Formats: sequence, C-alpha cells, structure tokens
Amino acid sequence: MNRWCVYILRCTGGFLYTGMTNDLPARVKKHNSGEGAKYTRSHRPVKLVWSENIRSESAARKREAEIKKLTHKQKQDLIA
Repeated sequence: MNRWCVYILRCTGGFLYTGMTNDLPARVKKHNSGEGAKYTRSHRPVKLVWSENIRSESAARKREAEIKKLTHKQKQDLIA
C-alpha cells in the first residue's frame, strides 16, 4: 500500500506551492531539478515547509484541493 501525503513548498520569492505525492523526497528533488510542476520550474529553489500523511490517493486529492483554496495567510498559519 502506498502512503500518500500533501505538501507545501516555499518557492523563491516567498510563494507557496501545494502538491501531493506518494514519494515525498523524490518529488521535492524533482521540483528542485526543474522536472516538477511548471510553476516550480521558474521559482526554484524550493524548500519543503509542511507535509501531512494521508491514507489514500483520493483523500490526498481532496485535502490538496482544500489547501489550495486557502489564502496565503491561512497557508502561513497552517505551516507555522
């Protein structure tokens, strides 16, 4: 069984990027190598600032969507 997680990266310029994966170290490495999401390619380097383990892929997708709807301030509060 794969373990999923939702994560937040702090990108260059202080921007926050939210994503999900079943291999967090590999995903962060991809973001920093320029092979990750289109957004993070132009905002490198990125730093992992928050993650949450989730039971299933569908639950991770739902949690990711919830977090993406938060304001920047709410995300800052979440990772504090």
